Amino acid sequence: MVELTVLEPSADARVFQEAAALLSVAADPVRLAILTRLATAGTRCVCDLQPAEPVPANVLSYHLKVLREAGLVTAAKRGRWVDYTLADDALDRLHAALPLPLAAPQGTVRAGR
Repeated sequence: MVELTVLEPSADARVFQEAAALLSVAADPVRLAILTRLATAGTRCVCDLQPAEPVPANVLSYHLKVLREAGLVTAAKRGRWVDYTLADDALDRLHAALPLPLAAPQGTVRAGR
């Protein structure tokens, strides 16, 4: 009889999986446009979140649901309307999901500085 050992993913692997999942949510052009609008303009009614290239209402609704499920935006009902806000920790979480830059060797100058 062959015994199989199931390995649990390492802590690093879980962190990378979570980071990749979060970044994939933000990587969609429609969702990135929504995040950008909320980051620059603050809380917006769903009726004000149509991207520059309009998408059908059901598609916009789907993208907002994905952002809510990822915890990047919050929603608050106001009568018939729904207001969306960038989650307080959304930008910090997205920033933390990015890889850290390698330190430049001493004496070198980074581009743009």
